[in-house]
Amino acid sequence: MATSSISSSRRPDRIEAEVARTLAWLKRRGTKANREGMARYAIRSEKMFGVSVGTLRQLGKRLGRNHELAAALWDTGWYEARMLASFVDEPAHVTPAQMDRWCKDFDNWAICDTVCFHLFDRTPHAWVKVQKWSRGRAEFVKRAAFALLASLALHDKNAADQRFIRCLPLIEREATDGRNFVKKSLSWALRTIGGRRTTLNARATAVARRLAGSPDKTARWVGRDVLRQLASPAVARRLASRTRRATS
Repeated sequence: MATSSISSSRRPDRIEAEVARTLAWLKRRGTKANREGMARYAIRSEKMFGVSVGTLRQLGKRLGRNHELAAALWDTGWYEARMLASFVDEPAHVTPAQMDRWCKDFDNWAICDTVCFHLFDRTPHAWVKVQKWSRGRAEFVKRAAFALLASLALHDKNAADQRFIRCLPLIEREATDGRNFVKKSLSWALRTIGGRRTTLNARATAVARRLAGSPDKTARWVGRDVLRQLASPAVARRLASRTRRATS
């Protein structure tokens, strides 16, 4: 795909043509080896070309930000097109209804985490969706809640501690969900919250200790997995360094 065609102005009547060019570009670069490699990491989708994430991110930069293009790419149903959609969409234009629609379409952990990490956590609706999706039944809807919470813990530097403290009961409530991709997202969220600063580390560690002592095997796994990181010397040094910088 030529750079000139990517960077040209996008009138509504050009979106369809640009999507067609993008899909053709992806098809030429997809490989069976990449698809097999993704499958080994449980990344599967009904429509997949087999293009690496690095290649997709480079293409996303060339395409630039465009909300209408992102919507059209998502609607194709192709895994790589949906990954691209998360890189080119404009967070300020993403609506709560769009977030719910896309969330219901998640069919593997990679698309779930990428959309949450690169797009949804930058929208003004992120915190509400953590609460809502945490009550969802579908595996990747519930994973999205905690992948989004982990992404907020990593990226929302201005969020008050209380916002994360209010989410800790959600993690504890769902900690008996034995589905693989749910329990791993719970651990990710709790570890990331505990890694923000000393006060949150203490709160997250207390939750992890309760879970580690639970009679439920999944809750115990989550608690122990989190404690291994939060109690590590590396985390303690990093938090102490942040505390010194904040008070100096």
